[in-house]
Amino acid sequence: MEKILNDDFVTMTIGKLKSIALIAHDGKKAELISWCEENREILKKHKLCGTGTTARMITEKTGLTVKGYNSGPLGGDQQIGAKIVEGRIDMIIFFSDPLTAQPHDPDVKALLRIAQVYDIPIANNKSSADFMINSKFMNEEYEHEVVNFTKIIKDRSETL
Repeated sequence: MEKILNDDFVTMTIGKLKSIALIAHDGKKAELISWCEENREILKKHKLCGTGTTARMITEKTGLTVKGYNSGPLGGDQQIGAKIVEGRIDMIIFFSDPLTAQPHDPDVKALLRIAQVYDIPIANNKSSADFMINSKFMNEEYEHEVVNFTKIIKDRSETL
């Protein structure tokens, strides 16, 4: 524990079995479902979750098992963000619609921010998702350094 309190970064490991969050805005759901179907053989080897409607639609149309959280506007993005903090999401495939205003845009921004804080890979369109899912890291463990939040909290508490 002493080492953790002194290091500015800690090494996290993403295992061979990935926990992948699948999210899509309404205008991109069909595209994500199609992408999931194209990559079904890879995806079925991993643990999948997603926001409400998207998760249900992927399961219905592809037969993949996708654990559903709430719909994005009803807190699903925040639920997935919480899972990132808990270390239970390894990567995000989020087909966002840049041309349509989203009523829950602050929630989306919060999700993307927490994914960046925890150094979680994010694909926000088909080409980036293709690159990620076909990466050599999909079949092996991946170690990455994350800011040591335990140390930051300890340091802050000592200065307040």
